[in-house]
Amino acid sequence: MPVLAFIMEDLEDVALDHADKLGRTAFHRAAEHGQLDALDFLVGSGCDHSVKDKDGNTALHLAASQGHMDVLQRLVDIGLDLEEQNTEGLTALHAAAEGIHADCVVFLLSAGSNVNALTQKGLSCFHYAARSGSEDMSRALVKAGGRTDVADKGTTPMHLAVKHNFPGLVQLLIEAHSDLDAMDIRQQTPLHLAAEHAWQDVAEMLLIAGADLSLRDKQGKTALAVAARSNHISLVDMIIKADRFYRWEKDHLSCRDDSDLSRKNLTFKQDHRQETQQLRSVLWRLASRYLRPNEWKKLAYSWQFTEAHVCAIEQQWTGTRSYQEHGHRMLLIWLHGVATAGKNPSKALFEDLMAIGRRDLAESTRKMANGEPTAPRRCTVM
Repeated sequence: MPVLAFIMEDLEDVALDHADKLGRTAFHRAAEHGQLDALDFLVGSGCDHSVKDKDGNTALHLAASQGHMDVLQRLVDIGLDLEEQNTEGLTALHAAAEGIHADCVVFLLSAGSNVNALTQKGLSCFHYAARSGSEDMSRALVKAGGRTDVADKGTTPMHLAVKHNFPGLVQLLIEAHSDLDAMDIRQQTPLHLAAEHAWQDVAEMLLIAGADLSLRDKQGKTALAVAARSNHISLVDMIIKADRFYRWEKDHLSCRDDSDLSRKNLTFKQDHRQETQQLRSVLWRLASRYLRPNEWKKLAYSWQFTEAHVCAIEQQWTGTRSYQEHGHRMLLIWLHGVATAGKNPSKALFEDLMAIGRRDLAESTRKMANGEPTAPRRCTVM
């Protein structure tokens, strides 16, 4: 620090706490740029530790925002106020979180910073962590007792994690018991946002965690309706599967497997399992070749698909043969349900085709599902 020493010793008219146009002194600048030696020299020379710049930032804010851990530690040691707020209401902890400096966040929490302090806009440190997707910061905030449901105009950290598609953070917030059904300013839940943006991984996490599928946004739309409106076919089918699963589970509480409380084996995504490949092939042939235009709906209603389910399926694909695609999707959704319920899908399909008056189709479908040869087609000369 020979230059600083020269200035202080030989230029008597230099003010130690002189501020620049931003209101920052040499002490601010040393903290901002991580110059620990300069900071120590200024402290030893008697500078003002608590001075603020024009935005209300102390040296602690500036060091935290830039991630200068050694400077931050020194400033805490000399007694700077951890809870001092700038003009926007940010504490040093907010500044560290906004700058995505997880190590500084952990240090400030250990030093006693208020984990639930709010800015003037009602933002918590969790909001900043969720914006960046930092799992390390979020984990530290949870461990320190941070509230996960503080809302900024209705927007919770969960909304932000879903909106920006951070699956790891969404899972962390779920495990921290965040409110899955909180509504933002548009009355959208996190699931509405996942449906709007077609984030399948995030949506499945929310569905498995038990997000309420009946909630409506300001336009009166459920998450299913939002997904259907946006033509997110896979997500529409996932939500219908989830809705049917929870309706079934509610009616069969005694059938629930208590050994799978985490529902680790539950999925609502498209089925690609080898063991269902033959039956899925049969369902495709059934839908594309044999079912008549309105018969898929007859089956759907007999299988307790709701009007909303059917409408959501019909919203994608149009034209005279669109019923084939609609029927195929409905059959795959149904297959998920019967598999989850532990039923024999071939037997159930046979019985329900009989119920809608398609005895011939029921028998041929049973044979196809069992790998038996069906009657050969006759070649007709026109």
